[in-house]
Amino acid sequence: MNGRNATAFVAACLAMTGCTSVPRTVEGPVKVEVVRSDSGYVLLRGGEPYVVRGAGMEVDDIARFAAYGGNSIRSWTTDDRRQDVGALLDAAHAHGVTVALGLPMRAERHGMDYDDPAAVAAQRESLRRDVLRYRDHPALLAWIVGNELNHSYANPKVFDAVNEVARMIHELDPNHPVTTPLAGFKPDLIAAVLARAPELDFLSFQLYGGLFDLPERIRSAEFTRPFMVTEWGTVGYWEVEKTGWGAPVELTSSEKADVIQRAWREVLGAFPGQMIGSYVFFWGQKQERTPTWFGLLLESGEVTEAVDIMHFAWSGRWPANRTPRVHALRLDGREARDSVVLLAGTTYEAALDVVDPDGDP
Repeated sequence: MNGRNATAFVAACLAMTGCTSVPRTVEGPVKVEVVRSDSGYVLLRGGEPYVVRGAGMEVDDIARFAAYGGNSIRSWTTDDRRQDVGALLDAAHAHGVTVALGLPMRAERHGMDYDDPAAVAAQRESLRRDVLRYRDHPALLAWIVGNELNHSYANPKVFDAVNEVARMIHELDPNHPVTTPLAGFKPDLIAAVLARAPELDFLSFQLYGGLFDLPERIRSAEFTRPFMVTEWGTVGYWEVEKTGWGAPVELTSSEKADVIQRAWREVLGAFPGQMIGSYVFFWGQKQERTPTWFGLLLESGEVTEAVDIMHFAWSGRWPANRTPRVHALRLDGREARDSVVLLAGTTYEAALDVVDPDGDP
């Protein structure tokens, strides 16, 4: 890209809603930093404000994600056998997408003993190799240390270890900030993490149905630091009503889309000068309680209505071909919330009430 084309690229990019980027021919690291301005905190990339239009992604679907208006993904690990991290970063860079790269710091609930100094040191050395391997990639946006390390934890030394990893990253990589994602927003936990891990550049929170309480929680806690929401989406299976036998009732794809649209409109814009990015969960298909609970895509690769919502949020326009909208799914005239019980050997009617916004058959 010559100078004239680079200038045209930047001008075209800035003309798009919320789009900020760096020309994709840039090689080597692009400096990213969290700075405080007169209007609050801002994320700078290459010296320019960077607006994250993000989603969580494990396996490369970068081209389609970018076509829908996304510009940043977050990952969870560097040792997923399904995806070469270098290839993911290269694909992201080719499409003008950045990566908040997850480092696989083991949680206590997964068997890590943070009272074992040898185990802690060995883990830190493993993460050191990851940092050295990927620190200079131009697609790298930030480092995410672990994931929900407070989930079912008892030993606060885990956050001492997080601080050691963050310090190590800062020594090796002066160009990218470091965070750790916490499950929920808990003032006592946040105070403990800030005290034990001052090397973190910002905190990240992960909430689903609880996201709608976040503005009030932040006000009540008088929390004024910068943060990201590194997971958000539909309501979680732990937050919904259950059938008579205890199974969580999954929302339809359209009900999920409504929740995501409401979260985007009512919550994620409520923190100007403080929230520096967010990543919807999950761009892909994931088995968690059911095969379809959190995924914005089906296993077949088809998109759900939530992708339409994010396309509009990211680009300011709806996709050319909208996803069908589900009004109701009934079995024997009843919905899942009715705790439907069927008798073996009996025939029942299933009915799907669905319309296509484009009038397609």
